[in-house]
Amino acid sequence: MMKLDALRPSPFSAEGKHFIKLSDYSTGELLYLLDSALEMKNLQKKGIPHPYLSGKILGMIFEKSSTRTRVSFEVGMKQLGGDAIFLSSNDIQLGRGETVEDTAKVLSRYLDGLMIRTFGHETIERFANHAEVPVINGLTDLHHPTQVMADLLTIYEHKGKLAGLKLCYIGDGNNNMCHSLLEGAVSVGMDIAVASPAGYAPNAHILQEVKAKANEMNVSVSFTTSAHEAAHEADIIVTDVWTSMGQEEEAAQRLEAFTPYQVNAELCSQAKADFLFLHCLPAHRGEEVTADIIDGSHSVVFDEAENRLHAQKAILKALLEN
Repeated sequence: MMKLDALRPSPFSAEGKHFIKLSDYSTGELLYLLDSALEMKNLQKKGIPHPYLSGKILGMIFEKSSTRTRVSFEVGMKQLGGDAIFLSSNDIQLGRGETVEDTAKVLSRYLDGLMIRTFGHETIERFANHAEVPVINGLTDLHHPTQVMADLLTIYEHKGKLAGLKLCYIGDGNNNMCHSLLEGAVSVGMDIAVASPAGYAPNAHILQEVKAKANEMNVSVSFTTSAHEAAHEADIIVTDVWTSMGQEEEAAQRLEAFTPYQVNAELCSQAKADFLFLHCLPAHRGEEVTADIIDGSHSVVFDEAENRLHAQKAILKALLEN
């Protein structure tokens, strides 16, 4: 098992970089971003200005609705001395048939960076391939890297380490949170166990890549249909909604499949006594998690939500400062 002192931050090489998925970055680069997030959180708490991005403008394209993503990126840019422009897909030519490629080329002439929250992951990859400025993944159906950076920051703040911990994810394995948690946890030396019903396993290609990285990092990755098995001796339990945006027609089917995977007191008794509970929010109390868990003493969901701001400021600074 790796120890935290065996993992060292390394400079983040921003040249030509986008922030699309966590597996694009080395362990050292991810730790560098977490260190930077802690530094800027400390500066903000002390009221010390940190206008690293003075004069910079971020464009934010939303094809999916958002609370935390929009507000945290917009506030983050302002705290860094820059500004942000909200671009709904219904309000720009992208929504009227202009190609992704043309939109990326045009917006690159106006903006210093783009954050995109969309459905298909191929959309953001097309943006990145044709943009001349950094592109940040604010969420796709396949990955949610900015959220998981906030999750890792929250775990580190509460546990004082990352390497050597066991993270357990309960719920839909084939969703963006699970995929990014797999990539992020393994990269920082954490064991990860995923519990999902049959038919809801993580993306096979992502799982293959993660297992190869796990061998390199000497950590374990496991997938099971038993929530109790996955939660055994876990340091962190994470879940997500059972029906994501765009899956509303599957809601009844998913409710039946995932009901045995509810995070409740009985399930959490399998974890360590000092376990943390995380959820990216919004949560459906009484479905994927009971109110006594999400509102209880083990829950750090609002620290986690706040840390979206600090983690994203670190990403923005790394990509846009130069």
